[in-house]
Amino acid sequence: MRPLTEEETKVFFEKLSKYIGRNIKYLIERQDEEYCFRLHKDRVYYVSVDIMKKAMNVERKLLVALGTCFGKFTKSGKFKLHVTALDYLAQFAQYKLWVKPSAEMSFLYGRHVLKAGLGRITENTPKNQCCVVFSMSDVPLGFGVTAKSTQDARKMDPTAIVCFNQADCGEYLRDEEAL
Repeated sequence: MRPLTEEETKVFFEKLSKYIGRNIKYLIERQDEEYCFRLHKDRVYYVSVDIMKKAMNVERKLLVALGTCFGKFTKSGKFKLHVTALDYLAQFAQYKLWVKPSAEMSFLYGRHVLKAGLGRITENTPKNQCCVVFSMSDVPLGFGVTAKSTQDARKMDPTAIVCFNQADCGEYLRDEEAL
């Protein structure tokens, strides 16, 4: 377990800022306790400083996980967000998309959000923008990338894709050995 290098921090924060923008500062500068990001086995963890100091006493090869996993670095150096970061993304998301109850299961099975399943969307959401997907009862389901802007989505036919699925809560069952 070690702090992120300058290059890793840059790549990680660029990816994270696509979802929560300037709200990253609320993750780092918390009022209740001091938190930090740490890298362990190519995965980035969000952990309180107190727990991190206690984990220093555990052997590196015996330490399985620590805090909340935000994602992992690929072999090529890119960063992939995991669904385990959804609680924090949902809190601070810039752009949100709500799906109708009839489309929730489809999204949780890994499919994209269609216009027919779109409940509502944040006003002025641009095309190809990262967003968090919620149920109509404001339960975060996952996150993705918008296929069309808010204005274009209103004019689309019902079978057109509005949001590409990147991660959803169904991954806990589909990819449980990889998470």
